[in-house]
Amino acid sequence: MSEVLMIKNLYNLEETNAAEIFEGKTYPWEVLPEIKTFILKLGESLPKDKFECRDGNIWIAKSAKIYPSATIIGPCIIDEDTEVRPGAFIRGNAIVGKNCVVGNSTELKNVILFNNVQVPHYNYVGDSVLGYKSHMGAGAVTSNVKSDKTLVVVKNKDEQIETGLKKFGAMLGDHVEVGCHSVLNPGTVIGRNTNIYPTSSVRGFVPSNHIFKDAEHVVEKYAL
Repeated sequence: MSEVLMIKNLYNLEETNAAEIFEGKTYPWEVLPEIKTFILKLGESLPKDKFECRDGNIWIAKSAKIYPSATIIGPCIIDEDTEVRPGAFIRGNAIVGKNCVVGNSTELKNVILFNNVQVPHYNYVGDSVLGYKSHMGAGAVTSNVKSDKTLVVVKNKDEQIETGLKKFGAMLGDHVEVGCHSVLNPGTVIGRNTNIYPTSSVRGFVPSNHIFKDAEHVVEKYAL
């Protein structure tokens, strides 16, 4: 097993209302097939004084700001003080944490966004988990299906981990910064506190506390 790819080394589970779905799992992508069922269970337990339940199994915190032109399809949970901006398209199986921003023309599908995540401008995030305070720059997207439609394999140097999943976007650890117009290819895993340069094409594992300039230049951050 690869320690660096484990849930415990990527995420602070105190920063999501979906912590229970990760119990008993080793790698974060193991939750992807269970998100829909988990939302239906969690939604029924949310406090009615803080959440409104809409038709289609959609639970929205009363403190969240949802613009009229946003489209939300259930099952879905949007937590407190989150903003869903004009033209956003949440098309099912999405858990969005507290104080998040889902921006204009951003599309979400089968995802978990931890608290304080920002996907604010023209992002596509599918079959992915985004950790606490992670941020995707304008136009950055996850690619969640391989061009040859084969099952996704997570690669870390010489190690290859079979996921058994056809759809798998990206696992972003806490405090990850993804530069504008970057593409995170199927099976990408990015460690905590790592920065991805704009217009990058990323695949496989990028270690924590690094800067990804391109595939040949991944450098460790230096302490200030």
